[in-house]
Amino acid sequence: MPALADRERSGRPARFTPIQVAEAKALACRLPAEAGVPLARWSCPELAAELTTRGITGPVSASTVRRWLADDALKPWQHRSWIFITDPGFRAKAERVLGLYARTWQGVPLGKDEYVISTDEKTSTQACCRCHPTLAPGQACAMRVNHTYGRGGALAYFAAYDVHAAKVFGRTEPRTGIDPFMNLVTQVMSQEPYVSAKRMLWIVDNGSSHRGKKAADRLAAAFPNAVLVHTPVHASWFNQVEIYFSVVQHKVVSPNDFTDLTQVADRLRAFEDRYNATAQPFQWKFTTSDLDDLLARLDRHITDHHEESSDDPAT
Repeated sequence: MPALADRERSGRPARFTPIQVAEAKALACRLPAEAGVPLARWSCPELAAELTTRGITGPVSASTVRRWLADDALKPWQHRSWIFITDPGFRAKAERVLGLYARTWQGVPLGKDEYVISTDEKTSTQACCRCHPTLAPGQACAMRVNHTYGRGGALAYFAAYDVHAAKVFGRTEPRTGIDPFMNLVTQVMSQEPYVSAKRMLWIVDNGSSHRGKKAADRLAAAFPNAVLVHTPVHASWFNQVEIYFSVVQHKVVSPNDFTDLTQVADRLRAFEDRYNATAQPFQWKFTTSDLDDLLARLDRHITDHHEESSDDPAT
């Protein structure tokens, strides 16, 4: 059997050295503007051309560059947006919200007559009136939605989500604002078990309808058993009702094909009933330990960025 194996042979000699490959990856890890190239981001053809222009390699194909980058999972043509933490009380506010999801408030377990409500508004839910009827999917054919539409107006969808009971209360309003938000609060607080609850903890972001101490005082004045709990600034992802809004966006609003705003409101109310019939609490897994890890990574990133900037004589 060993006689059937191929003999050892040198094969085709490598065209590019490991140093050239490393320099190609290093160029891909720099912003094009830093390299003096008028591009927003690199593509493999642009990188291949730049490597040849700079004399780092001879003529090289885009597929070869793509294969080099794949070895280190580099995809410079992709980008993600992110934001620095600017809220000085970020950790304290985030920890307070995470504690509520774990049924604790200020280190004390919540009682059976204490409830956590996550609330926000989905602004500008439009009615796009399609100029031709939407066609149902068929064999080897996706649903077809006409591109041309008329504008049928927009409304604001307010929702309050009972975090531990997985129950949604919603309403539509012509626009956002303090009064529409308080209408939602009144809708929830006027029914049991919330009327007789010992404490109602309302988690909100920092939108203008419920921002700051004035909003907290206004809520407490209207409902003495209600407490407004703000998420950190630019951290609406801590608010569980945003998950519900993403469900609404995918299952109810998209593709947008409504005859008028009345149909939009009716569809949203009908979906609430359908959702509440089978909903289960979200499996929230982000804990205070994860929060500390996130903040530590951000601190390291900021420190490394500052060190690189101080080492660069141009900055």
